[in-house]
Amino acid sequence: MKQIAGELGPFLTELFNRSMRSGHFPRRSEAFITPVVKKPGLDLADIGSYRPIFNLSVISKLLERIVAKQMTGYLQSADLLPQLQSGFRSGHSTETAVLRVLSDIMAAVDGGDVAALVLLDLSAAFDTVDHNILCRRLKTSFGLTGSVLRWFTT
Repeated sequence: MKQIAGELGPFLTELFNRSMRSGHFPRRSEAFITPVVKKPGLDLADIGSYRPIFNLSVISKLLERIVAKQMTGYLQSADLLPQLQSGFRSGHSTETAVLRVLSDIMAAVDGGDVAALVLLDLSAAFDTVDHNILCRRLKTSFGLTGSVLRWFTT
């Protein structure tokens, strides 16, 4: 694709723009689905122990990457991301999140307060997100409407 990017570019641009204007992700996408064990130690005979990994076509991935970049730009410019969110943010990482928690605990202890830390395993949390609730949140909390919201709901 890189070798013919100059010739292919205008067609992909038109396809991507139509997708975003109409609010429809091209459903003709094909994916290779690979089952991956959610975490070590689970029963390999139980289908619930697996999560599907969808390997989309290069074109689908390009479109998703463009939309993700636009969405991130919108969320940052509209100041809609929580200040302490580390995931999916430039300049943030698990290290910055851990440093913030450690700093808060140390500040509490230094101030004579009691500090407690409760840890939760959220590694499979996204698997439990209800798509309808997520789409409602995109509308009510983040102001997405029209073709933008349709792109995520259809």
